[in-house]
This record gives sequence, C-alpha cells and structure tokens, in this order.
Amino acid sequence: MATKDILEPSLEVLGIKPYKAKKTEEYMCSTMRDHFKQILTLSRKRIMEEADRTVHHMKDDAVNYPDPNDRASQEEEFRLELRARDRERRLLKKIEESLQLLVNKEYGYCEVCGVEIGLRRLEARPTATLCIDCKMLDEIKEKQKG
Repeated sequence: MATKDILEPSLEVLGIKPYKAKKTEEYMCSTMRDHFKQILTLSRKRIMEEADRTVHHMKDDAVNYPDPNDRASQEEEFRLELRARDRERRLLKKIEESLQLLVNKEYGYCEVCGVEIGLRRLEARPTATLCIDCKMLDEIKEKQKG
C-alpha cells in the first residue's frame, strides 16, 4: 500500500461518498459534522492499523543477515517505514485536534480569517485549518523566508 494512500486517504479509500449539501442546509450543520467525524475517525483507525502492521512486520522480519548488503537493505526498509509512521504520528495529532474542533463546533472555519474552508477542501484534507486564500498566503510567506 502506498504511503500517500495511508497519509491522505481519499473518500473512496475510506468507503465514504462525497457530501451532497442541500440548498437550505447551513454550513457545518450536524449532518456535515457527522460526515467529517466519520472521515476523521476512519482515517485515525487506518493509521493505527498501519502502525500495528509495521510493529508486527519489524518484529517478524527482523533477521540478522550475515551479508552486509542484505542487512543494509533491511535497515533502509525499516528506516523508511519508521519515517512514514512518524509522519502518520504527526497527522494523528492533527486528526485529534480536528475531532476536538468538531466537538467545539469550530471545525470547518479558517483559524486566521474565520471564513468557511469549504466542503470539498475539507474532504480532500480533513485536517485543514486554513481557507485556501490564507493557506496560499502562508505558503508565499514560507517561500520568502527560505
């Protein structure tokens, strides 16, 4: 399974259909919050399952190869797995923060300017805390700093 699939699972991978907002529906009503809670919860579950698989894989496949090249290959494989798990650990923290925002009914609004982040952006990146405009400004500032 590709790391990108684990770190940024699409709705199809999670088995969730995109949310279809009704014209009369208010942004981040209870059904929308439930939709995103499901996405975040399933993403958290996938990360935890992958972490368990990694632990078992590293325990089961840890062999002290006599050949230095084989040993180096195995160590590199394990290093890459641990790096991916570290990225997932940081994502897990963001997922927990997003779930707390849902509980506080603050999810889906830009933390800088307060505007709606938007359903499609949140479905693509459920842990987003910035609207697209603030995110672009943030990235421009980051590039300028070097």
